[in-house]
Amino acid sequence: MKGTLLKSMLTALSLLMSIGANAYDVEIDGIYYNLITEDCIAEVIYGDSNYEGDVVIPSSFSHDGVTYSVTSIGGGAFGGCSDLTSVTIPNSVTSIGDGAFWNCNGLTSVTIPNSVTTIGESAFYGCSGLTSITIPNSVTSIGNWAFHGCI
Repeated sequence: MKGTLLKSMLTALSLLMSIGANAYDVEIDGIYYNLITEDCIAEVIYGDSNYEGDVVIPSSFSHDGVTYSVTSIGGGAFGGCSDLTSVTIPNSVTSIGDGAFWNCNGLTSVTIPNSVTTIGESAFYGCSGLTSITIPNSVTSIGNWAFHGCI
């Protein structure tokens, strides 16, 4: 048990350190993305400012004449955004990364669409305000500590 807790704490620490870099390819309507241009897909990531309020992730967007499909929420993407209250995840998203929503204690409800198959380690770690979450049958993998600290 101590080893698992230590691993979880180290994962959270590494997420905090990676967030400090704020490296993203593009910001569209207040959401930050890394682009995988050869596949025309995008991943939501952490950016220069914290997400807050109600965030609606689009299923796709256009940038420089190319349409990108949003297929994942990256590790630590919304991490530590305590003023985030809700997130609408589109059906194009298939994975939620490690620590994607860690310590978003203002987050009260999340509906995960049927397209999601993977929820990473510590994805909702410390989301103490989370009172409602819907996890579809499509989810085949939920990482360790994914909902630790959710009351």
